[in-house]
Amino acid sequence: MSIDAIANLRTLRDVLRYAVTRFNERPIFFGHGQLDAFDEAAFLVTRAMKLPLERMEIFLDAFLTHAEINSLIELIERRVKKRVPVAYLLGEAWLQGYRFFVDSRVIIPRSFIAELLKDELKPWLPDPAAVRSVLDLCTGSGCLAVIAADLFVNASVDAVDISVDALAVAARNVEEYGLADRVRLIESDLFQALGASRYDLILCNPPYVTDKALSKLPREYSHEPTLALAGGPDGLDVVRRVVADARGRLNPQGLLVVEVGDGRAEVEREYPQTPVTWATTSAGDDMVFMVRAEDLPARIPATRTVAA
Repeated sequence: MSIDAIANLRTLRDVLRYAVTRFNERPIFFGHGQLDAFDEAAFLVTRAMKLPLERMEIFLDAFLTHAEINSLIELIERRVKKRVPVAYLLGEAWLQGYRFFVDSRVIIPRSFIAELLKDELKPWLPDPAAVRSVLDLCTGSGCLAVIAADLFVNASVDAVDISVDALAVAARNVEEYGLADRVRLIESDLFQALGASRYDLILCNPPYVTDKALSKLPREYSHEPTLALAGGPDGLDVVRRVVADARGRLNPQGLLVVEVGDGRAEVEREYPQTPVTWATTSAGDDMVFMVRAEDLPARIPATRTVAA
């Protein structure tokens, strides 16, 4: 953008309009929290300026300094040319009203399990106050662990990830919410480092993108850690391991909650005899399944059959 063109941008409204135009000019992907070019532009511009998105109208005609305009233009161009997701540009993402620090060490929070947590997993958990222990497997940024600790006020939460980098991000979020005394961060390959611990509730938003789908993801996803996305040939590599060991990790009447994206058909093919409940989310009934402890066999053998 030329110096003369930048000089014509004076107000927040001007920069917002410019951002919308730039985002519509290029084939960028809106899949990390915003729905379209306007939502993306509004979030980027207002949050970069530390302004409340829900009250943006108050500030639209506010004049910006040259330094502020230049900073915003740089962010807009990185979004367009480098396809960096806005959450990474700003260092923040929002999930169900909770703000989380994020960077490229973790995937951007977008779990449908968070929607169910906001309702305290009712009716599947009739008494949220009775939940005393929660395990969040593949915690990433720690978003589900933080939300669970905030809503299940009597629970201690173990947040597990195999990635030390991810746990460093999670630690910052746990600290910012003042939950360090109730959320324990553990480096572990799923259940391996948990000793004999058992839980009333196990949450898991694992890597579930199939190999085929991973190769076709928009460029924005290349900025996220592949470890947190890749689920193997049918997307169930991690899911199988979680389901196989979950019963031995749940208290009586405990609940396992797992997100699988669009993998419902694969899950039902893998576990035809297991009473699985599919929860309703904003994306439909195919994203998150739940199983009671007593409905999980003591050990489910791997029976994967993947077409060549």
